[in-house]
Amino acid sequence: MNTTRTLTSTSAVGSVPSPCEVPDFPPLRVRGARFRPRLRRAPGALLVLTAAALALTAALPAPPGRYDPGARPVSAPAARAPAPVRLVSAPVRIADAEAVRLLRAGDRVDVIAAPTTGSPLGGGGSPVRVVARAARVADVPRPYEARPDGGALIVLAVPRATATALAGAGVTSQLAVTVC
Repeated sequence: MNTTRTLTSTSAVGSVPSPCEVPDFPPLRVRGARFRPRLRRAPGALLVLTAAALALTAALPAPPGRYDPGARPVSAPAARAPAPVRLVSAPVRIADAEAVRLLRAGDRVDVIAAPTTGSPLGGGGSPVRVVARAARVADVPRPYEARPDGGALIVLAVPRATATALAGAGVTSQLAVTVC
């Protein structure tokens, strides 16, 4: 509390210092002051020049004997990308439902056809054949959807010609899968 009284009493009694004058002195001359605005532009100008040089270098062909990963030999014809193969969904009945339970959507499988004895192909000892190679599994049944005959239906994403072969093989043969 004493401190507050002292400050109050001092401020009331104190005086304002007398004005002082700034002495005269000659103006300062800084060397290189007139070049300062140009120096501020220098980094921007260097960036513009670098970008222009890089653009020009990219547009010019590489000199002979220098490796250029994007260049093709002049005599090589332009390679065409193969046409994309359109995939269709093909439902396939697999004879062994327990094997189907091992599959998940996205797996790759080979589909194998073994002719049944009652089919027109089964009596002559027809060989077992691979109907589809590396077919992508699009959908598998839920565990409670198994049929009483032991088979299970899966959906494969395959080209149209392979889907036709799978449909034909499903009529005359028992189908099995192997995981790739």
